[in-house]
Amino acid sequence: MDDDVVVLKLEGGKANAMTPELLDTLERMIDGFERSPAAAAVLTGYDRYFSGGLALTHIIDFDIVAMRGFIEQFSRTMTRVFACTKPIVAAVNGHAIAGGCVLALMCDWRIAVDDPAIRIGLNETQLGIGLPSIVVESLRAAVPPASIGPIAIEGRLMSPADALGLGLVHEVVPAGELLARATAKATAYAALPTAAVAHVKHAIRAPSLEAVARTADGDATRWLETWFSPEAQSRLRAAVARLSR
Repeated sequence: MDDDVVVLKLEGGKANAMTPELLDTLERMIDGFERSPAAAAVLTGYDRYFSGGLALTHIIDFDIVAMRGFIEQFSRTMTRVFACTKPIVAAVNGHAIAGGCVLALMCDWRIAVDDPAIRIGLNETQLGIGLPSIVVESLRAAVPPASIGPIAIEGRLMSPADALGLGLVHEVVPAGELLARATAKATAYAALPTAAVAHVKHAIRAPSLEAVARTADGDATRWLETWFSPEAQSRLRAAVARLSR
């Protein structure tokens, strides 16, 4: 957008569903942003989708080896966004479900479009699957303790207004004002001394990143046990059938 702020628009196919290719693209976007002169970024999606989450129709038949590789890639990509040294503002322009909500959580500030039809949330427990540690740790750092249960355990998909009430997003604005407001917030970040922002951001996020690193070895194994459980497979395949209609 200018020398100080860049807009990163994610356009990766239907609903911005997360395939291995989309995760690669996202990681390259963050790498490019961090190397660029820009001091802050706005991350957004397209149409009515920020991201619909993992591409279930693409990954549902992955065997355990392929699925381990995928969830490790997902965790690595989300960690890359979370650990970015420069501030990122999420302009949540549409649905941010499961992995899409996770991506928003990795950002420093979240602004959602004021549309009661939009859904935001971590609905993994509704599908019978767990949450990787990067999700749990970023959520713990981002929202009030009382909100963790409704968001993570109950797995609610909620309107932007309800997400605001739980602290899952910081602001809700009309659709026509979303990009301007997100850019203004990013510009405010960019006006601050870059080295100081990077230092403080690292200091704030280091405990979460250290917790993720400590549990990395066993985290994928525990998550895979939920993914391949009979109940989760039944629920996931039912979801895929609905998406394929």
